[in-house]
Amino acid sequence: MASIIAVCTSQKKGTKKQAVASGTLRENYGLIGDAHADNETHRQVSLLARESIAKMRELGLDVGPGDFAENLTTEGIDIVSLPVGTRLSVGKEIILETSQLGKECHRRCAIYNLTGSCIMPEEGVFARVIRGGLVKAGDSIKVEKG
Repeated sequence: MASIIAVCTSQKKGTKKQAVASGTLRENYGLIGDAHADNETHRQVSLLARESIAKMRELGLDVGPGDFAENLTTEGIDIVSLPVGTRLSVGKEIILETSQLGKECHRRCAIYNLTGSCIMPEEGVFARVIRGGLVKAGDSIKVEKG
Protein backbone atom coordinates (compact mmCIF):
# COMPACT_ATOMS: atom_id res chain seq x y z
CA MET A 1 0.00 0.00 0.00
CA ALA A 2 1.26 3.49 -0.88
CA SER A 3 1.66 5.91 1.99
CA ILE A 4 2.83 9.27 3.25
CA ILE A 5 6.15 8.75 5.01
CA ALA A 6 6.70 12.37 6.11
CA VAL A 7 4.85 15.66 6.47
CA CYS A 8 7.28 18.59 6.17
CA THR A 9 6.98 22.32 6.69
CA SER A 10 9.09 25.46 6.81
CA GLN A 11 8.50 29.01 7.97
CA LYS A 12 10.54 30.58 5.14
CA LYS A 13 10.69 29.98 1.39
CA GLY A 14 14.03 28.85 0.01
CA THR A 15 14.86 26.58 2.96
CA LYS A 16 14.56 22.86 3.42
CA LYS A 17 11.56 21.70 5.39
CA GLN A 18 11.46 19.90 8.72
CA ALA A 19 9.37 16.80 9.34
CA VAL A 20 6.48 17.28 11.78
CA ALA A 21 4.25 14.69 13.44
CA SER A 22 1.18 15.90 11.56
CA GLY A 23 -0.22 18.90 9.74
CA THR A 24 -3.50 20.31 8.54
CA LEU A 25 -4.17 20.75 4.85
CA ARG A 26 -6.70 23.51 4.26
CA GLU A 27 -8.95 23.44 1.21
CA ASN A 28 -7.70 25.72 -1.60
CA TYR A 29 -4.73 26.83 0.53
CA GLY A 30 -2.15 24.19 1.45
CA LEU A 31 -0.37 23.06 4.60
CA ILE A 32 -1.19 25.48 7.42
CA GLY A 33 1.97 27.10 8.76
CA ASP A 34 4.05 26.39 5.65
CA ALA A 35 5.68 29.29 3.80
CA HIS A 36 4.47 27.98 0.43
CA ALA A 37 0.77 27.71 1.35
CA ASP A 38 -1.28 30.19 -0.67
CA ASN A 39 -4.76 30.31 -2.13
CA GLU A 40 -3.48 32.34 -5.09
CA THR A 41 -1.50 29.48 -6.62
CA HIS A 42 -2.07 26.04 -8.08
CA ARG A 43 1.07 24.86 -6.25
CA GLN A 44 -0.46 24.65 -2.77
CA VAL A 45 1.21 21.37 -1.74
CA SER A 46 4.38 19.72 -3.03
CA LEU A 47 4.97 15.98 -3.14
CA LEU A 48 8.10 13.95 -3.74
CA ALA A 49 8.57 10.19 -3.67
CA ARG A 50 11.00 8.50 -1.30
CA GLU A 51 12.13 6.58 -4.39
CA SER A 52 13.22 9.89 -5.97
CA ILE A 53 15.15 10.89 -2.86
CA ALA A 54 16.91 7.50 -3.02
CA LYS A 55 18.35 8.50 -6.42
CA MET A 56 20.14 11.44 -4.81
CA ARG A 57 21.31 9.25 -1.93
CA GLU A 58 22.90 6.97 -4.54
CA LEU A 59 25.01 9.98 -5.59
CA GLY A 60 26.38 10.05 -2.06
CA LEU A 61 24.19 12.78 -0.60
CA ASP A 62 22.88 12.48 2.95
CA VAL A 63 19.35 13.66 2.17
CA GLY A 64 15.90 12.69 3.33
CA PRO A 65 12.31 13.90 3.61
CA GLY A 66 11.98 17.68 3.50
CA ASP A 67 15.46 18.33 2.08
CA PHE A 68 13.94 19.11 -1.32
CA ALA A 69 11.33 21.42 0.24
CA GLU A 70 8.47 18.98 -0.35
CA ASN A 71 5.48 19.01 1.97
CA LEU A 72 4.55 15.35 1.58
CA THR A 73 7.04 12.56 1.03
CA THR A 74 5.36 9.51 -0.48
CA GLU A 75 6.28 5.86 -0.88
CA GLY A 76 4.90 3.16 -3.14
CA ILE A 77 3.08 5.39 -5.66
CA ASP A 78 4.57 6.60 -8.95
CA ILE A 79 3.35 10.18 -8.51
CA VAL A 80 5.53 11.63 -11.26
CA SER A 81 3.78 9.50 -13.91
CA LEU A 82 0.31 10.76 -12.97
CA PRO A 83 -1.23 13.27 -15.37
CA VAL A 84 -2.16 16.76 -14.24
CA GLY A 85 -5.72 16.67 -12.91
CA THR A 86 -5.35 13.30 -11.17
CA ARG A 87 -7.14 13.21 -7.84
CA LEU A 88 -5.42 11.57 -4.88
CA SER A 89 -7.01 10.59 -1.61
CA VAL A 90 -4.82 10.90 1.47
CA GLY A 91 -5.89 9.27 4.72
CA LYS A 92 -9.62 9.21 5.34
CA GLU A 93 -10.65 12.69 4.22
CA ILE A 94 -8.10 14.61 2.13
CA ILE A 95 -8.42 14.98 -1.64
CA LEU A 96 -5.57 16.52 -3.65
CA GLU A 97 -5.56 17.25 -7.37
CA THR A 98 -2.25 17.25 -9.22
CA SER A 99 -1.67 20.62 -10.84
CA GLN A 100 1.93 20.61 -12.06
CA LEU A 101 4.63 18.02 -12.71
CA GLY A 102 8.16 19.25 -12.13
CA LYS A 103 9.18 22.86 -11.89
CA GLU A 104 11.61 25.35 -13.30
CA CYS A 105 14.52 26.11 -11.03
CA HIS A 106 15.01 29.87 -11.14
CA ARG A 107 18.01 29.70 -8.86
CA ARG A 108 20.15 26.72 -8.14
CA CYS A 109 19.65 25.11 -4.74
CA ALA A 110 22.42 23.87 -2.46
CA ILE A 111 21.88 20.30 -3.68
CA TYR A 112 22.31 21.31 -7.31
CA ASN A 113 25.46 23.23 -6.44
CA LEU A 114 26.91 20.13 -4.75
CA THR A 115 26.00 17.57 -7.41
CA GLY A 116 25.06 19.40 -10.59
CA SER A 117 21.64 17.81 -10.34
CA CYS A 118 18.38 18.05 -8.40
CA ILE A 119 15.28 15.87 -8.58
CA MET A 120 12.56 18.39 -7.75
CA PRO A 121 12.49 19.99 -11.24
CA GLU A 122 11.97 16.56 -12.83
CA GLU A 123 10.16 14.50 -10.20
CA GLY A 124 8.44 16.93 -7.86
CA VAL A 125 4.65 17.09 -8.08
CA PHE A 126 2.42 19.96 -7.06
CA ALA A 127 -1.24 19.78 -6.11
CA ARG A 128 -4.23 21.83 -5.08
CA VAL A 129 -6.11 20.91 -1.92
CA ILE A 130 -9.67 19.99 -2.95
CA ARG A 131 -10.72 18.74 0.50
CA GLY A 132 -8.56 19.34 3.55
CA GLY A 133 -7.94 17.55 6.80
CA LEU A 134 -5.29 16.19 9.12
CA VAL A 135 -2.30 14.50 7.44
CA LYS A 136 0.40 12.42 9.14
CA ALA A 137 3.11 9.90 8.34
CA GLY A 138 1.56 6.50 7.77
CA ASP A 139 -1.56 7.82 6.03
CA SER A 140 -2.48 5.99 2.85
CA ILE A 141 -2.30 7.73 -0.52
CA LYS A 142 -4.06 6.42 -3.60
CA VAL A 143 -5.36 7.50 -6.97
CA GLU A 144 -9.09 8.18 -6.87
CA LYS A 145 -11.15 6.43 -9.49
CA GLY A 146 -13.11 8.68 -11.89
